Amino acid sequence: MHIRVEDLLLDGDPPQIHIVHAKRGAGRYVPVLPALADELRTHLEGRQTGFLFESNRHTRYSTRTVQSIVTRCARAAGIKNRVFPHLLRHSIATILLDSGLVPIDQVQKFLGHMHLSTTQIYAETSLRALGENYTRALRGKR
Repeated sequence: MHIRVEDLLLDGDPPQIHIVHAKRGAGRYVPVLPALADELRTHLEGRQTGFLFESNRHTRYSTRTVQSIVTRCARAAGIKNRVFPHLLRHSIATILLDSGLVPIDQVQKFLGHMHLSTTQIYAETSLRALGENYTRALRGKR
């Protein structure tokens, strides 16, 4: 987790996080829900610098520590399946596509994919929405 407090634009409309350390060094802005922005403000307690999530030594958490935290939280929530941080990314992409409200090209930008074919992998996993969207479209409802 390389996200620094300075990368947060929580007062924007919409609130955003500037992802600086993405693949290929390509940065991007990712919108966040206002409720999450509020939670992040609470977490920061007025702190203006440093890593968003940092150790008591003010260093970023290691990859392994983040994996352990996600696994522990999943177990506490009663989730028995294998859970890992990148799965959260898969989940949000599938949720966005399943909603039928976010076009695949916008999901591509959200995820920072260079090629639409990479994002289409998520579309193939969201077949449940296909029938619902098909039926809704034929009925003329959105």
